[in-house]
Amino acid sequence: MTSQQRPFEGLTVLDLTRVLSGPFCTMLLADHGARVIKVERPGTGDDSRSFGPFFPEDKSKSVYFHFVNRGKESIALNLKDDADRAVLDAMLEKADIVVENFRPGTMAKLGYAPEDLRKRYPKLIVCSISGFGQSGPLSKLPAYDTVIQAMSGLMSVTGFPDGPPTRVGTSIADLGAGLFAFASISAALAARERTGQGTTVDIAMLDGIFSLLEHGLMDTLAEHKEARRIGNRHPSICPFDTFACRDRELVICCGNDHLFAEMCDEMGCPELSQDDRFVSNEKRIENIDALKEAMESALANDDAAKWLDRLQARGVPCGLINTVMESRELPQVIARNLVVDSGGHQVPGNPIKYGSWDDSINPKSAPVLDAEGQQLRAEFTPPA
Repeated sequence: MTSQQRPFEGLTVLDLTRVLSGPFCTMLLADHGARVIKVERPGTGDDSRSFGPFFPEDKSKSVYFHFVNRGKESIALNLKDDADRAVLDAMLEKADIVVENFRPGTMAKLGYAPEDLRKRYPKLIVCSISGFGQSGPLSKLPAYDTVIQAMSGLMSVTGFPDGPPTRVGTSIADLGAGLFAFASISAALAARERTGQGTTVDIAMLDGIFSLLEHGLMDTLAEHKEARRIGNRHPSICPFDTFACRDRELVICCGNDHLFAEMCDEMGCPELSQDDRFVSNEKRIENIDALKEAMESALANDDAAKWLDRLQARGVPCGLINTVMESRELPQVIARNLVVDSGGHQVPGNPIKYGSWDDSINPKSAPVLDAEGQQLRAEFTPPA
């Protein structure tokens, strides 16, 4: 590492977001060195301050809130109060980025419509995150992650054929929107370097998840057929699934004939790679159930951990199905600093690693409501 500076140092972000999608985006900006000032409602603050789970040693602190608000400053402002609006206006004069995730139209009602902000502050980047975007017939509707997972089609293709549509086991619509927002802000900053101009950014949770449907959209857009649930297997590569060993299941993924032959040889059944039913990926897809039965017959002779070592030694991609607790203890996770300390609490680390920039996160804890309020008012209150 040739520099300890982080990429966004010197930038100021006004964070008008709450709950998850917006705070996740602004946390990433803070992790990359930006100064993030979180503007919250007086009295209650961000809704997620009251969401569980709570830290066992301090039941007043929300783990949910802490995970996506570390490294920020907090000020409580009533945006319907003239004095507080004057403080926000002074902040806007010096801000580089504004991120908000109100329902579309709310910012305009408050007198801070994104387009109006851009006219007043030409270099400002204003990113709006919402369920359905700033335009279209559904734009004014409220949305939460599970609503978007359902409406996007994601739930319809998640799960097993004989089971119900299933929610993905994380808030992927919220987090995906936060990632798209972070990426778009980064692109807008690069464009501002060339043009000197900011922009508005419109990120919709539905847009993000729809664009990530991958094979579901391949089926629908190219083949004009309804995508279906297929469990843990891959729709077009085989073997690419979970397989029962003597004690537990193992994931094995063979993306080509060479890997398949290596796997068969290590499992003591080299004849499978020469079997007419399995000689090519196309044939293996056609005979997927027969191949899984044959593989699991061989895998039943040993424990999953033993097969993991043996197959990895042959270059076959495979992995145990870990619990989150087991994943957290993986030497790779530890080596990559994916769990770090923030204010005395363990939180996810920065998954983005740089060669020439500091990729560590700000160890500062998530702020108490209005923790920096007095200091920020003194800094930004316009002179009388």
